[in-house]
Amino acid sequence: MYLVRRVFKVKPRTARRAAPFIVELGKCFERAGQRTRPSVYISGGTVPGPADTVYMDWTEEALRSPYRDGNQLPEIVSNLAEELREFVEDSYIEFYELYTD
Repeated sequence: MYLVRRVFKVKPRTARRAAPFIVELGKCFERAGQRTRPSVYISGGTVPGPADTVYMDWTEEALRSPYRDGNQLPEIVSNLAEELREFVEDSYIEFYELYTD
């Protein structure tokens, strides 16, 4: 099992404005059966961590490209991504193998 983390570095003081778009993106993929329930969280501001950063985590049984043959991305994703672009300066993805005993 894997933990997948998408990290969004957003413009100064916009993390709380960007987070609802990221939450909705995660829900779209979850409703489409393409992801498990995501967790969205922010750092900086009132808690330690890099300022102006929004994270979205979810788990996967296997690492697979969302652009793989036969996979249909939810239609609303491109609209939400366009709206989110107003806030995002950079984004990247991290992958972790979950340790199970």
